Amino acid sequence: MLNYTPVMGAIAVALSTGLPAHANTSEAELQQLRSQVQELRQQYEQRLQALEARLNQAQQATATPGTVPVAAATTTQAATATFPIATQAAAPSVTRKGNSAFNPAIGMILTGTYANLSKDPENWELSGFNLGGDGHGVGPGKRGFSLGESEITFSANVDNLAYGALTLGLDGDNEVEVEEAFVQSTALPYGLTLKGGRFYGALGYQNEQHAHTWSFVDLPLAHQAFLGGQYKQEGAQLKWVLPTTQYVELGAELGNGSAFPGSDRGGNGLGATLLSARTGGDVGDSHSWRLGASWLRTNAQDRAWGLAHDHGHEGEAGHEEASFSGTSRLWVLDGVWKWAPNGNAKRTNFALQGEYFRRTESGSATVVEGTDPAINGLYRSSQSGWYVQGVYQFVPQWRVGLRYDRLSSGSLSLGNADLAEHLAQPGYNPKRTSLMLDWSPSEFQRWRIQLNSDQARQGVKDTQFYLQYQMSLGAHGAHAF
Repeated sequence: MLNYTPVMGAIAVALSTGLPAHANTSEAELQQLRSQVQELRQQYEQRLQALEARLNQAQQATATPGTVPVAAATTTQAATATFPIATQAAAPSVTRKGNSAFNPAIGMILTGTYANLSKDPENWELSGFNLGGDGHGVGPGKRGFSLGESEITFSANVDNLAYGALTLGLDGDNEVEVEEAFVQSTALPYGLTLKGGRFYGALGYQNEQHAHTWSFVDLPLAHQAFLGGQYKQEGAQLKWVLPTTQYVELGAELGNGSAFPGSDRGGNGLGATLLSARTGGDVGDSHSWRLGASWLRTNAQDRAWGLAHDHGHEGEAGHEEASFSGTSRLWVLDGVWKWAPNGNAKRTNFALQGEYFRRTESGSATVVEGTDPAINGLYRSSQSGWYVQGVYQFVPQWRVGLRYDRLSSGSLSLGNADLAEHLAQPGYNPKRTSLMLDWSPSEFQRWRIQLNSDQARQGVKDTQFYLQYQMSLGAHGAHAF
């Protein structure tokens, strides 16, 4: 039972203090004020009883899986079927009970792109870096019109203990990829959250974000060089939000390590370990921030990479094949600061974001050239990269953003001098500047233009122009900070 007494008491005090401070107040006036207070008390009693009845119905429906009151289902569907483009939620969501109204909730993101590239994208490379990964999100993409990555997501509460989600990605080559498929706890005590399956690892800031939440058409060069796009973990993740006034989150992940910079080793053991720490908070009513640090250790066995002068077409006739076996370690520092007047980001806001990557690899490299004997030797490298970007919403629905990328090819130590003739050599630091402008006429669609000055290839400047659209259909919850 809700207690209205303090509320009514405050009203009575306010009324009494507002009376004239003289003795001429008549008894009739006092009686009239008492009647008005009594009438307000009765009205509040009736409204509180009605709210309590609705609350009991909602609690009973939640306790019984698969049942949702009609009124609650309508409200929930309207609330979850939104696409928060202009703003993002200030805190990560752990439970998503509203999605159960769809049983499961179904959401789709449709994306398309037009690209005008001054240089042939087939010859694109990051000079001084050996690329890898599945290729998603790596390079400038195709010329002309193309279907970007579209997504279909199914999600729902399994019961009162767990939540599950499946996200499928569809690209322009008519290939379907399982981006995420996981089950996550919703009722663990002490601020603990356990996730298992396939999911984006908590490596830095942007890696966990789906493509439709990016502020630019493409990924930063550091993600392309060191992660081959985005890093997906297949295993288990445990996060702990500490019971402190300052937001502090610690995380640990164990996975099979098959994703780049690791490789599928075919064994029973764990191949990747990821540790993360994050903290953040608010400064006044208008500012919020978050800082993070993460570390990834993964193992590779015969991990193929694209040789720089072969432009990634390893294994084709007339081309060389190369592989790496050893240990890869990656450190990431990330930070984000957001500003919105009095915490209201609907009209105007600004977000500053940046990440620093440093990777070391040690092991052995093997190069096979035609029918000649394989060239094998020790391989050690140390490389780094960073980016910083700012996005400003200057009026409702309109944003402008600027991003700068920079990589350092670092140092390379080879145990066999013959390897130097075939492996990408340090000496060039790729860079890129990107300018974007986007318009979101509603929460369900966005149009974006972007201009890149790409100098990823040594001695080559590629001017890249993009036009992109994004449409949202169905359920779509708020994004994390």
